[in-house]
Amino acid sequence: MPTTRCYYEVLSVERDASGDEVKRSYRRLAMKFHPDRNPDNPEAEAKFKEAAEAYEVLSDAERRRMYDRHGREGLRGRPGHDFNSMRPDDIFSMFNDIFDGMGGGRSRGRRAQARGFDLETEVDLDLEEVLTGATRDVNFTRMDVCDTCTGGGAAPGTRPESCATCGGQGKVQQAGLGGMFRMVTACPSCHGRGTVVLTPCIDCGGQGRCPTDRKLAVRIPAGIHNGQAVRVAGEGEPPSADVDPGGNGVRGDLHVVVRIAGNPRFERDGSNLLLMQPVAFTTLALGGDVEVPLLGEDESHTLHVKAGTQPGDLMRINEQGIPDLRNGRRGDLVVVLKLVVPRKLDDNQRALLAQYAESESTPIDDHSPSMWDRIKDAFRG
Repeated sequence: MPTTRCYYEVLSVERDASGDEVKRSYRRLAMKFHPDRNPDNPEAEAKFKEAAEAYEVLSDAERRRMYDRHGREGLRGRPGHDFNSMRPDDIFSMFNDIFDGMGGGRSRGRRAQARGFDLETEVDLDLEEVLTGATRDVNFTRMDVCDTCTGGGAAPGTRPESCATCGGQGKVQQAGLGGMFRMVTACPSCHGRGTVVLTPCIDCGGQGRCPTDRKLAVRIPAGIHNGQAVRVAGEGEPPSADVDPGGNGVRGDLHVVVRIAGNPRFERDGSNLLLMQPVAFTTLALGGDVEVPLLGEDESHTLHVKAGTQPGDLMRINEQGIPDLRNGRRGDLVVVLKLVVPRKLDDNQRALLAQYAESESTPIDDHSPSMWDRIKDAFRG
């Protein structure tokens, strides 16, 4: 059954994501959930196919436009693939340009240069670090070529022998429909290698690959968004032993996904920040100065509030938001003035307010824009 989740949610991208961002996100998810890396895991295979379905729509300009306007209803009657009935290797073949010739496990034919699997890990940042950028030490484990057997899987002093099932060809023929046609598939005994290991290496158990712990210092750029990833080229895994036992192809990449914690004072909207600033009634009525905190700085900014300013009015402080990830320009800080009503009054204050109330005659406008409408307008510039 087709996925019911939002395609943008499936690929963890924003609705205004570029084609390259959509492609990178799909490539990362496909590497992570490919069944060759998750054997006998139907949930991983389902996520692999779900990502392929989302990418097929969002990578096509016309289909993406219809999806943005009408959701899945806009795609009815338009040609598309049933990924749930397809084999993972067939999906890889469809999007071969994305994977740069990566081996992807047991493919139909070996390419000139195989590519290893990508890896993914996560780091946590707070909003102040998004403002300046940060460096994180990243610890992860990857599968590397076994030093003892150099990837062949055989114990030192021995060597793999030709597979008896396929005669060293790595492929076998299977008859179908009562012998009406023949199909060539990877040999089930040697998984396409053409050789089998009789005396396995004790360090890797005959797999040709051993887990290796890695630690890297990764620079996270200022302005990055929650869920975006920093790609560290060549820090993934070498091609699998089925594709290239010696791991002589191109290594995959490491994708460091950023998770950004919430901030108790500031809300983020793109490159802009929103701050609810408490203000006394007298300041709004008479006018005055308000000290507004700035993100990541010890000092504050002085805002002058004009007499008669209303609760919920907005004031903008230019270039005190978050840097744009693409051009480095900082957004703005939008300050929402929030009226603070004192909970307790002394006798003198109460008498003064009572005297003011007797002389008050302020018309109430029920048709003024709501505070949230004003906030939306401010973020639109």
